[in-house]
This record gives sequence, C-alpha cells and structure tokens, in this order.
Amino acid sequence: MRRFVLYTLLLVIFHRATAQEKTDPFLRDLLRGQASPALLHVLDHPDSFRYQLIYTRIDRDKDNQPHFHNYYFRVNPLEYYNPASTVKMPLAFLALEKMDSLARYGIDKETPMFTDSTYSGQTTTYTDSTAMTGVPSLAQYIRRIFLVSDNDAYNRLYEFLGQAPINRRLWQLGYPDIRITRRFMPMTEDENRHTNSIRFGADSHVLYRQPPAVSTLDFDFSHSILIGNAYYDRHDSLVHAPMDFTRHNNFPLEDAQQIMQSVLFPESVPAARRFHLNDRDYRFLYQYMSEYPGESSFPHYDTTTYFKGYTKFFLFRASRSPIPSYIRSFNKPGWSYGFATDIAYIADFRNKVEFMLSGTIYVNGDGILNDDKYEYEEIAYPFFREIGNIVYQYELQRGHLYPPDLSRFILSYD
Repeated sequence: MRRFVLYTLLLVIFHRATAQEKTDPFLRDLLRGQASPALLHVLDHPDSFRYQLIYTRIDRDKDNQPHFHNYYFRVNPLEYYNPASTVKMPLAFLALEKMDSLARYGIDKETPMFTDSTYSGQTTTYTDSTAMTGVPSLAQYIRRIFLVSDNDAYNRLYEFLGQAPINRRLWQLGYPDIRITRRFMPMTEDENRHTNSIRFGADSHVLYRQPPAVSTLDFDFSHSILIGNAYYDRHDSLVHAPMDFTRHNNFPLEDAQQIMQSVLFPESVPAARRFHLNDRDYRFLYQYMSEYPGESSFPHYDTTTYFKGYTKFFLFRASRSPIPSYIRSFNKPGWSYGFATDIAYIADFRNKVEFMLSGTIYVNGDGILNDDKYEYEEIAYPFFREIGNIVYQYELQRGHLYPPDLSRFILSYD
C-alpha cells in the first residue's frame, strides 16, 4: 500500500511539474469569431472568469467506430475550479461498479439500502419518499443525482464507497490529480474520513451488511488554493480573507471529460481505464444522464422549478424555450461558490450530429464567497448557451464523411 501511495504522489508531482495551459487556436478563433459582445467580454477577461473549455470533435469511420479529437481553450489542471456536483458523476459510476461486485450476496442497485449513523456528524436514511417503494436504493440515488443533482444522494454514494476506495480506484484508472475528500454537508475533515455502516435487504432479512470505515489515505495538499477576497464561514460571519480550497474536492476538467467519454464510449479508452460496468449499467446511466426531470415518475419533480433545461447548461439552461425532441444532452453539471461547470455529450438524432463539450466559468463579481450572490443567470448560463450554440452550428455545417449511427443513444424514458 505504501508503494501505491508513493507511486501516486510521484505521478501527481510529475503532472504538476509538466502541466501548462493548453489553448488550440482553432477553438479560440471559432468562439471569438462568432461571439456576441457579452461573450467577448468574458473571453477578454480570463483572470476574472477563470473559464476553461474542451470541445471534443467526434468522427465516425465506415464501421461507425468513433474517433475523438479534443480542442482546448485555457485548460490547465493547476488553475483550480470548484467542481461542485460534477464529482457526483464518477461516484455514480463507481457505485454501480461496486454493486456489481457484490452480486454474490443477492443484491443489486434496486435492493433496499439503509444507512445507519456510526460516527459524529453522520445521519441515517431509512425511507425515500421519491421512490415507488418508499425505501432507499442505490438506483434511486443515481436517478436523483442525474435528474436534479441531488446532494443527499451524493452523500449516500460517498458513504457506500468510502473515501479511500473512491480515490484509490480513480487513481488506478489513471486520474492521479482527482481528489474527492468530502460530502456535501457541514462536516470536519475527520468526519468526512469516516463513513457509515449500511444494510441491504429487508429489516427482517439483511442480505449484506457493510461495516463503518475510516480513511487513512494521504492526500497531497501541498498546492495552496485561495479564491476570492472574503467569505462567509459556517457561522455566517464574514471573514476578510480569501477562501481556502486546498482540501476541497478537485476534479480537473480534462479528467472529467475523459471519464464521461469512458462511459459513453467505453471502447474508445484502454480497458485498464474503463469502469467495470455491464450493459444494463450503461443503459441505466444513459437514460438518467439524458432524461428530463418532467419525464420521471419516480422521482417525481415539479417542472416549474425543475424545468427541462435545469441541469442542461450547454445550449439549454439559459432559456426556458422548448428543447427540440431530436436533441439530447448526456451530461453532469455542477454549480457552487460562483463556479459553474458542465460535462456534456450532445446528440442530434435528426441531423446526425454529435460532439462533447466540457467547460467551467467563475462568476463572482463582488469577490465574496458563500454570500449566494453569484452571476449564474446573468453570465454563466448565457455563456454555456452561446458556447454550445456556436459549436453546434459549426457541427451542423462541417459535414461528416460517414454520418454517425446514434441508435445506441435513442432511449425510452419513464
């Protein structure tokens, strides 16, 4: 184990020593050439908005095999952005992978899952009003994560997986810069290292019991990350100093893009970098990564709040106008502390167009964090809409030698 940790730390040091900002003139010129004055204002102030973008062009060969080319604009793993809810995506993949490994106990993702409290700060979950059965399950947590980015569902997956196994597995998959250290609830660093005991099955017949766990994993916190001019602490007191994100979750944009690609197109990455998922897992994920809240019966959501584009930042979030039925976004967004991020694969089934877009932006004009005064509506969501539209229009006109067969992603929804 010590050798594994040492090897991982050496990889992190190497990545940081060799990392530099990547910008492809093609993507920069495409965006600047079509940008509105509002978008140009953002692009002209990278130090303020801290944006990063990856456009992944997909070309199919005569056998419909996809080939990928990434174009970058200000992508730098050393320029921190808070990943917020985007970290829920790899945890959903890891949770399904782990559940498949427990099949010998007679459990699967739909088996009732009860979370107990075994350490300070922990909470229990014995019911789930969003589920048809009224009880929690791994499947229901994953549905809630992708449909509306539910925080409690993420916390339960974090507890099911455990802090150390989460990070070791992601590092093993080739992502040494990822760091997942915390739930989305007020907890100390020590409390986040401890995870709950969990039971699967009925109260009268427990099929599998997972004991509580504690992570002793060493993280590299040597790179200090300070953001903003001031922040409100957990006691709502204003602290006149930058907020320290050094020990927060870290999910570099390029890693997020690659993880999304590895699940949507597993054959496009080496076997050693794939999650161990079966065909049912993939279909389940594709459905809920692309389904709208209003299409779901369990969970059921009020579409006044959770409208179609609620979690679809690229192209759709900034506008509540109808989304064409022939376009789907398979994605995972995140927004917190003024950072907004979306990792998306977009498919147009009518025009035979597909591409990936990954991006992040920081919108916090007053420089104060935790004051809930961020320019998501005014700047972030229009940014994603316009970037998405520019790339989409380019894709519509660029032509493809072999039009893609996208039937794999045509799904039935609830």
